[in-house]
Amino acid sequence: MRAILAVIIIIVVLVVGKIFFFTGEEQIADKKGAAGPAMVNEKAKAMPVDIYLAKLESVSNEIFASGTMVANEEVELKSETSGRLTRLDISEGALITKGQLIAKINDADIQAKLKKVRYERELATQILARQKSLLNINAISKEEYDIVVNKVNTLSADKEALQVALAQTEVRAPFSGRIGLKYISVGAYLTPTITIATLVQTNPIKMDFSIPEKYSSHITKGKTVQFSQDGSNTKYSATILAIDPKIDESLRTLKVRSTAPNKEGKFMPGMFVKVSAPLEKTESIMVPSQILIPFVGGKKLYVLKNGMAEERSVTTGLRTEDMVEVIEGVSVGDSLVASGLMSLKKGQALRASKVLN
Repeated sequence: MRAILAVIIIIVVLVVGKIFFFTGEEQIADKKGAAGPAMVNEKAKAMPVDIYLAKLESVSNEIFASGTMVANEEVELKSETSGRLTRLDISEGALITKGQLIAKINDADIQAKLKKVRYERELATQILARQKSLLNINAISKEEYDIVVNKVNTLSADKEALQVALAQTEVRAPFSGRIGLKYISVGAYLTPTITIATLVQTNPIKMDFSIPEKYSSHITKGKTVQFSQDGSNTKYSATILAIDPKIDESLRTLKVRSTAPNKEGKFMPGMFVKVSAPLEKTESIMVPSQILIPFVGGKKLYVLKNGMAEERSVTTGLRTEDMVEVIEGVSVGDSLVASGLMSLKKGQALRASKVLN
């Protein structure tokens, strides 16, 4: 009986020891084990990103715009009168000079009328000379003499009218330039509504481009701008010729026209060019354009702060080929996230893996 009682006491002691001693150690071990991996996992979950440190940069500000080449002078060549086309002195794409004959309409009827008027005027002039002699000796009245004078003057006016009509049968170049494609051939019946060809002057050549209205005060007549052809890095210079006196209400832009030499004919009307107009030098925070994320309300970027991704709405200004000016939303020294932007979320754990210059 005592043996059984002793065994029971030993078992109770072991159970109590198990409950109070071993369970406490397991709980402590579990707490230690849970805390260690949790800290390791948090570090492992932090996404590595590239960082760009915001700093002030001295910037030669420029306005970049898309431009279009425009002919210095351009006209559709048409006749002032109707008639059969008897002569067409043009070669498509050829250079012609101001005043050069381009087309001629049949003028036989006008020539005949002009010849008749010349004969009548010669006769009237001879009669006027005789009448003047008679008037000097009072052989005729002043009224008879005036009638003959009026006849001579009328015939002179008729002659001038016919000469004008004769000139209208000719189409001459109003300025020097290059002929485009012709739309009519010799023998066709020409009217004032039919285009013979197009005459274009491309040296010098004009260039039109538009700038945002907030930069209108920086653009003045006579200022030099740079431009280049699409796909080429070669820069050319143009001088601002005129500025539109009104702002486009729908686009809020100002239209500017400039002119550039084109002796070699490199530029053609309608050609697309990239324009850059210089502004004053300033110090601004410039950030890589690829770190900006557009959204409905404007633009935003992410800043690494206290190991977390912080979202910032920003106001941008001037833009270069690969950098954008940030006017509001970023301070000097901020760590701007420059990679992994597509999968980034506000409040996400981050760690800097590389600092970009």
